[in-house]
Amino acid sequence: MDNLRGTGVALVTPFTPTPDRAVDYPALRRLIDFTLDGGVEYLVINGTTAESPTLTTEEKAEILRVAKEHVAGRVPLVYGIGGNDTAAVERTIRSTDLTGIAALLSASPYYNKPTQRGIVAHYQRVADASPVPVLLYNVPGRTSSNLTAATTLELAKHPNIIGIKEASGNLEQCIAIAAAKPDDFLLISGDDMMTTSLISFGAVGIISVLANAFPRSFSDMTRAALAGDFPAASKLLFGFVELNPLMYEESNPVGVKAALAAQSLCADAVRLPLVEGSEGLKARISALL
Repeated sequence: MDNLRGTGVALVTPFTPTPDRAVDYPALRRLIDFTLDGGVEYLVINGTTAESPTLTTEEKAEILRVAKEHVAGRVPLVYGIGGNDTAAVERTIRSTDLTGIAALLSASPYYNKPTQRGIVAHYQRVADASPVPVLLYNVPGRTSSNLTAATTLELAKHPNIIGIKEASGNLEQCIAIAAAKPDDFLLISGDDMMTTSLISFGAVGIISVLANAFPRSFSDMTRAALAGDFPAASKLLFGFVELNPLMYEESNPVGVKAALAAQSLCADAVRLPLVEGSEGLKARISALL
């Protein structure tokens, strides 16, 4: 799966600034072109940053169709399907047209707080149901449960589970995965600011929020790290030190949509229960830009 090496973008879903917050398909196409022109290696559709919990089944299908059509094979596409009802996730996988999709990104079950045995059983069922390879997604800050290194390594034995987006923020846990994982199991950073650190001990890249708005500098940073040029990668990384916390201060993707709006790429509209960034947040983001 070398096609998932480098920078993947956790693509936002642009909405119109109208009361109904309709999906803005022209802006979606514009954003796809912007990120691809910036040199990113692949796109992630319908992930958490896409506000997938507030998208209808019909919208998800149309977003996927438009993305496939507009990308037209220029880069691989990863598609997000996850949930806290294993049977429902299986049904969604079977009812989704995954033709042309490189891999499925599936977040660990949230809210239920399953045991590690439950997480293993869940992902084994998901991987068995999926017609495309599966990437685990560990993001305890959103799910209230953590995939331990031991759980990740156990799941790495499944022939259809090819890697993990690791967003635990636990560097020691990531090192433990890297130390014992199969050679062909992909360790992918899920935290923009930890990208170069994880690459230094074996990660193959990042699925990034910041790369929505800064695809060129972020993909250049990731490629420099993968080439072993850590001084160059660090210099680019340091440029995001002040900006990155603002992406999450009022929840993701509120911050990155404000950065995109400041560049006239899409509106900063989000769907409830999220609300647009405060004037103070938008002013600080604009000042840094």
